[in-house]
Amino acid sequence: MALHIDYYASLNSPWTHLGAARIETMAMAHGASMRIWPVDFGTIFPASGGLPLPKRAPQRQAYRLMELRRWRDYLGVPINIQPKYFPSNEQLSAPCVIALRETMGDQPAIKLAHRVLKAVWQDELNPGDPATLAALIKDIDLDPDAVMQLGAEQRWEQMRTADTQAALDRGVFGAPSYVIGDEIFWGQDRLPFVERRLARG
Repeated sequence: MALHIDYYASLNSPWTHLGAARIETMAMAHGASMRIWPVDFGTIFPASGGLPLPKRAPQRQAYRLMELRRWRDYLGVPINIQPKYFPSNEQLSAPCVIALRETMGDQPAIKLAHRVLKAVWQDELNPGDPATLAALIKDIDLDPDAVMQLGAEQRWEQMRTADTQAALDRGVFGAPSYVIGDEIFWGQDRLPFVERRLARG
């Protein structure tokens, strides 16, 4: 029996970006459904005992950069270690992803989320800028005006708040998190375990 993956993503996370193509490939290979939840990790981190990046100790910040270089080289995924527009403002992009998820389905929502991540970490673009976000929506063959008008509806921000609380209640504390049933797999480095779980069915 095919499984379902709840995919808790940060639209600013390099680790989410590094795992983006692989989780899509795994889900497709195993016939698993996948739903993306672009929740507010600015709320989740302090509520779960974590610290936002600027508040972490210098040693931890330096080690993060080392790890990003290692994973970039290991996976062959080109990323800018310290991109110009990180962190980008998610107030426009996240509601658009949620609006697509709720009105058009999971795949368009995932495509936009992954395009936003690529913009930040590869293309040195700012998805927090309306004109840039419109271009990214066009890149995935959707109507930018229609999507951005839909995304501006207040209900999506309210849904994001509820989704964020639901993620906390479920035990999610970091991005990316892939949840299958009651099992949480935190981090793109746990994708081999995700694949093993999908293979078991």
